[in-house]
Amino acid sequence: EDMCKEVGAYPQCAKCPEFVQPDSTPGVMTWEELLEHMDNLGEWGRGELKAWSKQASALQTADSKSQKEQATSSKQDLAHRVQLQNKLAGVCEDMCKEVGAYPQCAKCPEFVQPDSTPGVMTWEELLEHMDNLGEWGRGELKAWSKQASALQTADSKSQKEQATSSKQDLAHRVQLQN
Repeated sequence: EDMCKEVGAYPQCAKCPEFVQPDSTPGVMTWEELLEHMDNLGEWGRGELKAWSKQASALQTADSKSQKEQATSSKQDLAHRVQLQNKLAGVCEDMCKEVGAYPQCAKCPEFVQPDSTPGVMTWEELLEHMDNLGEWGRGELKAWSKQASALQTADSKSQKEQATSSKQDLAHRVQLQN
């Protein structure tokens, strides 16, 4: 390879043993490279899943856990699965950005289309906002009605107690004067 560089035959020196042609598109991923990379990722992922399955199987058969510990293990397993799925979903979105398909990558799992009008409220968004405000307002009115009702009943009890207290006070004054 060094000799070919000296005589100006590099990189067309295909006769050199173990010669690898340099990347013709440095810094840019071609479709072939992308597909090969995705295949490699798939193989790696399947290998990891097999290893994890073997490890999980060994852990399950080696331990006889209590029901609480098994429930905790299941929750942790589910949490790990969710983390893995979220990580893969992020990779899918990143890949779409790299190849210029973003934001039209509707095939990505759980892809949420970004706001096409950031900072501007569309009619659909306005109507949804108004519906939410209506629901919130009805809830507030119910809460205020309950509070007002509670205050009215407490006030009527207070007035009755005051009237009773005034009668008792008058009776004590009469007794005191007599």
